[in-house]
Amino acid sequence: MIKNNLNKPTIEYLQIIFGATLVALSYNLFLLPSQLAAGGISGISTILFELYALSPAYTQFLINIPIFILGWIALGKEFSWKTLLGTFWVPFIIFLTAEIPYTVTNPLLGAIYGGIVLGTGLGIVYKGNGSTGGTAAIAQIVKRFTGLSSGYSQLIVDGFVVFSSIIVFNLELTLFALMCIYITSKTIDIVQLRTSASKLILIITEEEEKIQELIRGGIDRGLTKVRSVGGYSNTDKTMILCVTEQQEAVQLKRILQREVPTTFVIFINTSEILGRGFSLDKYYGQKL
Repeated sequence: MIKNNLNKPTIEYLQIIFGATLVALSYNLFLLPSQLAAGGISGISTILFELYALSPAYTQFLINIPIFILGWIALGKEFSWKTLLGTFWVPFIIFLTAEIPYTVTNPLLGAIYGGIVLGTGLGIVYKGNGSTGGTAAIAQIVKRFTGLSSGYSQLIVDGFVVFSSIIVFNLELTLFALMCIYITSKTIDIVQLRTSASKLILIITEEEEKIQELIRGGIDRGLTKVRSVGGYSNTDKTMILCVTEQQEAVQLKRILQREVPTTFVIFINTSEILGRGFSLDKYYGQKL
């Protein structure tokens, strides 16, 4: 795999470049043509473009300078070097794609798709432990000192910019902008948590050896056993925890229904799984 041949810092810088590119494209394709001041420095640049026809690329770059210094002080040198890359890259791509012919002027479509693309871009940048500067850096500072998620931190900071846009734009566009930053905040959290189709399966049984063999023989997954006591029967039981991919969960469900139909089984959606068989190779020494 390519990822195995790259060290972590290189991967993080590539994530920042790719994510920042999506952030810039969301602005030129959706937000600026739809007149949506969807928070952040991009929202401020949209307002200034509407009032004074100032270049959004130059506006964002200049406003980011003092905020970058603040981020350097509050978040540390490593974060700030990555923020410098994002701070430069976003206005650079905005400048390069300023004349892009394919734009969306409908504010509803702009809010939905602009929010998704913007949130995806910011989420990827955050996964690279970076920032695109501006209020994204401020949001990361809020996250650091409040413990809020990246999405909610971004929502709080961007809300101030959106409400100020009502002075320049009408109430309808302001409401669309609010919808956009809500979609953005949710998308950020989804991307950062890498919401997947993986399942956590809880099996409560008195036949632990049989269940263990069914799991290992049927889907070749590991498991964890927890000793427990039935609340109704007051008898000793075993709770087996097993994490699987979506198709494996379906296959295991069929096996359990066929072999041990009375067993109590719970299927739970997971957001992100770290460890052997998911973020790491399934078997020790294996190189995929």
